[in-house]
Amino acid sequence: MRARLGDQLVIESPTTGDTRRDGEIVGLHHADGTPPYDVRWSDTHEVTLVFPGPDAHVRHLEHGPGNTDMPPGHGTAEAGVVSGRTLREAEPNPGDIGRRVAAERERQGLSRNETARRAAMAPDYLAYLEENPADPSLATLFRLASALDTSVAALRGGGVDLPPGQGHALLHPELRDLSPDECRALLSTHGVGRVAVTTLDGPAVVPVNYEVIDGAIAYRTAPDSVPAAAAGKEVAFEVDHVDEAMSQGWSVLVVGPARAVTEPDAVRRLAEHAHTESWAGGRREMWVSIRPERLTGCRIRPSGQ
Repeated sequence: MRARLGDQLVIESPTTGDTRRDGEIVGLHHADGTPPYDVRWSDTHEVTLVFPGPDAHVRHLEHGPGNTDMPPGHGTAEAGVVSGRTLREAEPNPGDIGRRVAAERERQGLSRNETARRAAMAPDYLAYLEENPADPSLATLFRLASALDTSVAALRGGGVDLPPGQGHALLHPELRDLSPDECRALLSTHGVGRVAVTTLDGPAVVPVNYEVIDGAIAYRTAPDSVPAAAAGKEVAFEVDHVDEAMSQGWSVLVVGPARAVTEPDAVRRLAEHAHTESWAGGRREMWVSIRPERLTGCRIRPSGQ
């Protein structure tokens, strides 16, 4: 019998074959996934050490993005140790729930062991949740929320539809200016940014789907729209990213002249390189190109990163 963290241990009735009890495997004591296991039972939510008998079997979870599976050999009885390496050294790729848990725990100055004790779970399972894309059960989230004096909605990112930046600021933030090359890398090839233009009704800032082609920023719009008013003027274009889970982010500002692209070959080339249609829908037949003359940006991170 072999298991991974997140698998289910199922104990069947020896007479009927029905499930008598089941629980989530939250701790491994051998690198090869053999018993015993720390199991959090679904009926009591208690974690106990289990040596499975002949009436038990492991129900493996399917592999896939964001699942709770781990490769074989991850996790031992010693908290945070994975096949001779710490979990931190095993190139973790945490999901947003795990990052929010870790960020809130560290903000409160709680150790992983103390948080696991408060949440009645194995420390190595908490380590797994914090450092891997996991989908913990609702009961697990309730216990973590209680241990961290927060809410399940907050751990799940329930404020995703609210304006970004409403979470806690970093304890020791570092604001760093970005080089032009770093700004270009963050602009990448396409995305959604905001163009600031002056219209007859005053200044306006509107989001647009953009492409970066030959160093210029191009977006498709309708001739009578606000973004179309940028043509023939010097404009500002901004793109940013806020990481709510970690209270950090970056911003890039581009300033330069904008023009309407009318040459058939240029229009065709822009259309061929477009990664997506406009999210706003409708007919968008006019292309506007911004040639960057000033490129500045900044990044907020924890000090020392």
